[in-house]
Amino acid sequence: MQLSDSRQIAAPPDRVWAAILDPDVLKACIPGCESMSGSLEAGYTVVVAQKVGPVSARFTGLLSLTDITPGRAVTISGEGKGGAAGFARGGARVTLAEEGGGTLLSYAVDAQVGGKIAQLGSRIIDGFAKKMADQFFQRFAEAVEGPNEAAAGDQPVEDHPRKGWFGKIFGKKTGPQAPDATESQGGEA
Repeated sequence: MQLSDSRQIAAPPDRVWAAILDPDVLKACIPGCESMSGSLEAGYTVVVAQKVGPVSARFTGLLSLTDITPGRAVTISGEGKGGAAGFARGGARVTLAEEGGGTLLSYAVDAQVGGKIAQLGSRIIDGFAKKMADQFFQRFAEAVEGPNEAAAGDQPVEDHPRKGWFGKIFGKKTGPQAPDATESQGGEA
């Protein structure tokens, strides 16, 4: 199964690139990720719980970042076994380009499944894979730039600004009333 898409992220490419390489951001963005440990160089051991149609499984496997072109592109690959449910493996080639004061993140995904999950049929599997990719990249965009408040429609803007995962980790301001970065780090400069 293959799919491709792109997303505009309201952040500079260097900030998006740093987030792609951050294991805490990746863990927060992977739907169903229960744990992730390891390093960029050796790869990450991950445990992901998912339900595909009527089949629930806990996949244990390896996530790696390869074919790295610093600041521009990376391949994120994963492979996991879910016991009797089967296996899943795939990868996403992610490229970044500066566009419109932000970053255009493009990706091409290739995924395969086997075992009991594969018996569900290509329509269910393709829909599930698209949903997983959409969730990952939506969470990633929110982690870098903060949640999209425009999606809230006519609701009033909150008094307390929201921060994406990346902003929380590094104290980046994302809202109009966000405290100074030095204040969010306990008042130290």
